[in-house]
Formats: sequence, C-alpha cells, structure tokens
Amino acid sequence: MTRTEERRDLALATAGVQVRAGGDDGTPGFGGHAAVFNSRTAIGNPLTWGFYEEIAAGAFTKTIGEGDARFLVDHDTRLVVSRVSAGTLRLAQDAVGLAVDADLDSELSYVRDLVVNLRNKNITGMSFGFRVVKDDWETVSVETTVDGAKAEAEAELRIIREVQLFEVSAVTFPAYEDTDAGLRSVGVALAARGDADAFDRRAAYRPELLDFRREPAETTRSTDATQPGETTGARQAMRMQALAARYRLAR
Repeated sequence: MTRTEERRDLALATAGVQVRAGGDDGTPGFGGHAAVFNSRTAIGNPLTWGFYEEIAAGAFTKTIGEGDARFLVDHDTRLVVSRVSAGTLRLAQDAVGLAVDADLDSELSYVRDLVVNLRNKNITGMSFGFRVVKDDWETVSVETTVDGAKAEAEAELRIIREVQLFEVSAVTFPAYEDTDAGLRSVGVALAARGDADAFDRRAAYRPELLDFRREPAETTRSTDATQPGETTGARQAMRMQALAARYRLAR
C-alpha cells in the first residue's frame, strides 16, 4: 500500500454481501456494498487524535467512469477475483453507496475458497482501497460524557467528496480504527490535508502521527541535511515533547 492510499472497511452485515447461485450461464456471482454514503464513522478517537468521516453521495462518479478497479481477496493483488476492464466486475452508485457486482470463476481455487469462507463466516468484512481527490473538513458538536454527566465536545468531520478507487476486497481482518490501522488512516488523511496545526493538536495524544508529516522540500543541501529515513531536528524535538506530555515525563 502506497503512502497516499487509504482503506476503509465495512462489516459483512452492513455491506449486505450475498453470493448468488449460477444463472443461465452457470456463473455464480457476488453482490454487496464496499462503501456506504453519508454514514458517520469514527477514524481513530475523534475527541483526541482522530476525526469523524463521511463519504458523500457521488464520490465515486468519476472513478467508476474512468477507472479499472479490481476485486481482490484481502487486498492481495495475486488474488484477483474480477476486474472492471475484463467485464467481470461491475461498480455502481445507488442510494446506499458503492455497489459491487462480480462474477465468480470457480476454476480459480481461491475463488472457491472465498465462497466457502463467506458461507462459513470466516471472511468478515468488505474493504476498498482509494486515494482522496477532494475532501472538506468542518467542526461538529458531539455528545459525550464527562464524569458521568452528558456534555458536548467539538470534533472534526472529514467529508470525502471524490476518490480514485483502486480496488475492493473481501477481508478476513477488517481494520479496527483504534489499532495501528486507525493511526495510519489518520496520518495519511492529515498528510493529504497539509495542515500543520491539525497535526500538532493530535500529536499531543499520539506522537507517532508526526511520522506522517511531510517536511517542505529544501532548495539547497546544507552540510547537516537530513538523509532519507532520518528525522529533522525540529520534528524530532516536537515528537519528544509530545511523548513527554503523553506519558507525563519530566522534561
């Protein structure tokens, strides 16, 4: 997965996945949704280091018309189930979200495995890999609890308006957003946003996010220039300060 690529997951129940028996031509099919429109999802912890996210209706319009997405198993490019340009994968937008309709070729052993794993509930989610082309950020009020009492807090909401779709996948392990997958989702989104203040606010809770922050390109190379893989002095200092604050270490 490239540094700019993002992934989002759905549980199979939400995705509405169905495996259809073979029709007149004997080819079984797969149907469901890889994304749901206008459904607010927590990416990380929205009240501290994360944000809320919604996918706007129509976000896939351009990429469906111009792209050549694949249907994979577990995001593995070696396990291609179907493909738009081959005529075996059909993508569309409906009132729910991004609808997936795929032919399943039972001559492929991993496709047979996929059907059995779906039937036995060993595969538990749908996912899609994408790059954000256009998004908006806004502040929203959310209800929370402080010391057992109801209260209101502010959080940021990211509205995804347009994406470039690379693939949809049936996945064994959907990415739970409070794990490292959630951290990466937040980091990639903030890097694309390019807002230093947004990074700094969240790094107070999760200093690891600074690893995703893009440094401005230097026009000249100084004698102490940072080598690939190294961290600049200023960035390292910020990271150490954030770590100290997080773990209440003496500075």
